[in-house]
Amino acid sequence: MGDWPDLLQWPAMVVTVGAGVLVSSAHAQRRKLGFISFLLSNALWIAWGWHDGAYALIALQLCLCATNVRGLLKNDDVEGKQRG
Repeated sequence: MGDWPDLLQWPAMVVTVGAGVLVSSAHAQRRKLGFISFLLSNALWIAWGWHDGAYALIALQLCLCATNVRGLLKNDDVEGKQRG
């Protein structure tokens, strides 16, 4: 068994898959939780990539982080319009 950072790829994978399920929901709250989960998975993948020297993966995760923040903000806009 390797270093503990090697184990980060498994929770990162699980969180990523769960987030994908949540963002496809018709319910704004579930989508919000999905985008937050994606942000957590971005952080986990970045930590794993840093440890492993996978700099392209880190760059990808930073780009995906930006799209997840955008999705979170757009979801909040939709959720606010549905309430008001």
